Amino acid sequence: MPRQVINDLIAFLAVARERSFTRAAAKLGVSQSALSHTIRGLETRLGLRLLTRTTRSVSPTEAGERLLQTVGPRFEEIEAELEALSELREKPAGTIRITATDHSADTILWPRLAKFLPEYPDIKVEITIDYGFTDIVAQRYDAGVRSGEQVAKDMIAVRIGPDMRMAVVGAPSYFAKRSPPKKPQDLTDHNCINLRLATHGGLYAWEFQKGDRELKVRVEGQLVFNNTFQMLNAALDGYGLAYVPEDVAQPHLAKGRLKRVLEDWCPPYSGYHLYYPSRRQSSPAFTLLVDALRYRS
Repeated sequence: MPRQVINDLIAFLAVARERSFTRAAAKLGVSQSALSHTIRGLETRLGLRLLTRTTRSVSPTEAGERLLQTVGPRFEEIEAELEALSELREKPAGTIRITATDHSADTILWPRLAKFLPEYPDIKVEITIDYGFTDIVAQRYDAGVRSGEQVAKDMIAVRIGPDMRMAVVGAPSYFAKRSPPKKPQDLTDHNCINLRLATHGGLYAWEFQKGDRELKVRVEGQLVFNNTFQMLNAALDGYGLAYVPEDVAQPHLAKGRLKRVLEDWCPPYSGYHLYYPSRRQSSPAFTLLVDALRYRS
């Protein structure tokens, strides 16, 4: 339907309901002369008179009444639906999709969501575990979680966790058979537990830094996982060395179940950030979630 026809029908419905060109013109924000011209144009195209005009009143003709009764409710339904959508925009509701690593989901997202979700029962959160660098726009995610260094420059990044460190760890039973590595290059002589990156299809190269010197070491071993906690469990069982977040290993280090090596090659780095497109239109639900996840030191 041409836009002009819709505009003409809206004008007619306003006059027919108000029974006044003056009130209808004020409601529509147009002049009385412009409104009268619109109605005459509609009547000419239809070949029917829709309104009876006198000096004191305006009333629909038989054709006008029929149009009012048939078309009017349709426009009322449209107006009601638009109003409902407006209310939905203001109401904290809807589904928010996030891609994150298992570690960030367990240590950051879930503890905060456990407090947040009971307050907003109409908000749903879907979390997909993924170590790849997912294109959140193409894959229709609302946001992603990665360390600060991994967030693209064209994204808005909100810190949701403190700085982190990685740790190379192995069980005492493993070191009973092998000498601990003294430098990252020594890892090539060890049975290391690898991490598979889903997006790239390759194995993660362990990253190290001491002062201005940075190294990436591609390690070898019998086991490959795509999950931090599986890597940790394999290390606990003595199957090799694992490269995992320090906070995951710490409880086991404290109890002597794991031994740490190359600690001086694992400096702190920027912690987890929630990131999302800068052009994203934030809903009330998303705004509330971002604030709930925001890191406050």
